Amino acid sequence: MTDLSAFPITKRWPAQHPERLQLYSTPTPNGVKVSIMLEEIGLPYEPHFINIGANETWIPEYLALNPNGKIPAIIDPDGPGRRPFALFESGAILIYLAEKSGQLLPTDPARRYETLQWVFFQMAAVGPMFGQLGFFHKFAGKDFEDKRPRDRYAAESKRLLGVLETRLAGRDWIMDGEYTIADIALLGWVRNLVGFYGAGELVDYASLKNVPAWLERGLARPAVERGLNIPARPAG
Repeated sequence: MTDLSAFPITKRWPAQHPERLQLYSTPTPNGVKVSIMLEEIGLPYEPHFINIGANETWIPEYLALNPNGKIPAIIDPDGPGRRPFALFESGAILIYLAEKSGQLLPTDPARRYETLQWVFFQMAAVGPMFGQLGFFHKFAGKDFEDKRPRDRYAAESKRLLGVLETRLAGRDWIMDGEYTIADIALLGWVRNLVGFYGAGELVDYASLKNVPAWLERGLARPAVERGLNIPARPAG
């Protein structure tokens, strides 16, 4: 049996199936990237719900896995060299799983790097900007009298959606007809922006054509539908 006892997090969240990849996450836009990816590639895994509202990412056992105190993170019992391997940062995990499985990342060098640039576009721009807009529009920031921060993030989020709109012109997916980790990285964030954050009007989402059609295609994928709800939130 695979021994994961060297990882302190397994004392707080014991592995019932230590031979499977262990996922520590919450179904947020960053978290669902990895659950969707795992559902798409069919790699056996065991999900563990991390309650970020209760600050569970800041307990010592979790920080031993991810010193940045964020979700998601994984432990692969069959990592490089056939040894257990831990990894955090959703973009890095997507690339790792794509290379491990040989799926959803083109092997042609030029198309590979073109795909990765869109993953980094999401990591560096879309995630931070959409997240800040969510804070200032839906969460505590909505009560600030000064609306300039909200409007600044709304304008930048609208611009980023315009970049996506242009990219998706005449394309089903970010990489033409090939669904990749670039789509997985972006789907949850666009969905959250216009859904959970309710910021569609602020970014003039209704004026877009290509992005909504792409989002609809993505959400229709069975693996995406499943991954959006993994790990399951505890009842109550």
